[in-house]
Amino acid sequence: MNPVDTVTLPPGPGWLEARRTASGERLAAAEVPSTDEEVWRYSRIGELDLAAYRPVPGSPGSDVVEGARRRADRVVGERAGLAVVVDGHLAHVELDEQAAAAGVVLGAAADVAGGEAVLGAVFGARDDYFGALNDAGAPAPAVLDVPRGTALDRPIVVVHHTAAEGGLSLPRLAVRAGENSEVALVDLAASEDVAALTVPVVELDVGASARLTYLAVQDLGPRVWQIGTQASRVAGQARLVSATAAFGGDYARLRTDCALTGRGASGDLLAVYFGDGDQTLDFRTFQDHVAADTTSNLLFKGAVGGRSRSVYTGLIRVRPDARGTNAFQTNRNIKLSEDAWAESVPNLEIENNDVRCSHASTVGPIDELQRFYLESRGVPPAAAERLVVAGFFDEVLGQLPAPGVVAELRRRIADKLEQQP
Repeated sequence: MNPVDTVTLPPGPGWLEARRTASGERLAAAEVPSTDEEVWRYSRIGELDLAAYRPVPGSPGSDVVEGARRRADRVVGERAGLAVVVDGHLAHVELDEQAAAAGVVLGAAADVAGGEAVLGAVFGARDDYFGALNDAGAPAPAVLDVPRGTALDRPIVVVHHTAAEGGLSLPRLAVRAGENSEVALVDLAASEDVAALTVPVVELDVGASARLTYLAVQDLGPRVWQIGTQASRVAGQARLVSATAAFGGDYARLRTDCALTGRGASGDLLAVYFGDGDQTLDFRTFQDHVAADTTSNLLFKGAVGGRSRSVYTGLIRVRPDARGTNAFQTNRNIKLSEDAWAESVPNLEIENNDVRCSHASTVGPIDELQRFYLESRGVPPAAAERLVVAGFFDEVLGQLPAPGVVAELRRRIADKLEQQP
């Protein structure tokens, strides 16, 4: 099954056409995954009807773009650049004079100098079905390239918007932070109230001694499915902070791969998520320690109410040459109702003895002692519950950049709590 055969993609340079062709061949040979595969265990992939979705041709109207710009203004505030992607199409790009003068590149991979070197540098040629689907059918892969030694004092913002009923959206974003550069990227994903499927792929390539902060906010509509991938590569002495906030979607899945390939590299993986109704929030993480003296620290915290579900499976892998590794993995979940369900499965695969690694997970109701403490001081039960859950998320929220975004996340968590029975 190849859904991208139903639409003609915008033409691109020879290298992009060759990449699409090769990916289309891999897609034809790949099979839609099933829960028989460990990485898809506990998922709802068996419910997906790919035939119900079709790629969306053309570009959106100016009102959609303007709405995305207003959202970036409200949530993030001042920025160094903005890209608006609607149903996978790159609809708008702006970059301020200071960033442009420093050599920062933001735009369509097909149109910018060096796009060929950035796109696919981390993600590579994937044989998995959805990776090949994105590679073969992304209509307008976008790149952000920050040159060596460049430090941006304001974030770059990307707004991903899903608008078409029955649409198949294949957004692609490849980021390269050059040696000793510093950049923050805020990725806002939202949608209309439509039934749609979005399959985003994000690549984060962090050069030697560079510092990249990536914050993704997923607030899709209740009938949208997301099957996303984030792949990162962190070079020597570089640091990546990759954070996710997930609130929306019917079934929203994100696979995060973090490869620490240079000595002294570090990667912090953070997430807050809140499910309600019948939605499922699904996370799969891979902390891959390739080089010596590398550090990774994962902290995912979630709440589930109503009949919602969350899934977390994570793997720390320490390769034979990765002596001196420090790797930590923590997943905490609060159940707000009897019908909610959370699955948490951390794993270790260690091939070197000179390491410090740990993993921990919990699933349970609100701490009764905390609730009793608040109620004994006159706080009503419903308010006490909201305070406990809000405090539960503070450990992650306090580590996030972009104060305006953190304030928005706190408001979104408060909205979710208000909706609980």
